[in-house]
Amino acid sequence: MAGEIDDAIERADREAFTRQPPKTLPARINFLIKQLKTTRAVAAELGVSQRSVERYRKGERKHPPKAIAERIDAAVRQRWQPQIRKRRQKQAATTRGITVETRARFGYTAPIGTTDDGRFRRLTVHLPPAYAQRLFDARNTGAGDQQMRGIIAEGFKDVYFQDGGNRAQGLTDVTLNDIDYLDLDY
Repeated sequence: MAGEIDDAIERADREAFTRQPPKTLPARINFLIKQLKTTRAVAAELGVSQRSVERYRKGERKHPPKAIAERIDAAVRQRWQPQIRKRRQKQAATTRGITVETRARFGYTAPIGTTDDGRFRRLTVHLPPAYAQRLFDARNTGAGDQQMRGIIAEGFKDVYFQDGGNRAQGLTDVTLNDIDYLDLDY
């Protein structure tokens, strides 16, 4: 199951599309067959029978059940314009960085005498390219949502809470918990 960070990366990737994915059911099925090579592979991906895929492709069946239609849409969007996605992620990881907008509970490990109670904050922070590179590398190696949250929380600690080393020197650890929403832009 994909986590909130993975979903946010996927949404950000979709904003980069230069063309819209196929809209009709036969066109979507044909696209999936072109990507996966066989109707059997498409059927396994969607969780339907091979015959159902063939019916969708020929137009004999025009309206799949809602759950299957959502799986078809997700499978197409996941494979749509991979070169555009790679180029945009490379730009973020090398020159542009990544902007994270979130409303979440941040927890801290702070020196004695200061508060370390977590509280909800709504933040929009631009993280340097190094954090974008780490985030994309973690996602590509199959890292879990907690590990990707840790990367973003570390970026927030360095950029927002410590202002690049100019304040909050005693702040040692920041955690990102209870995410209401999280959006990425790069």
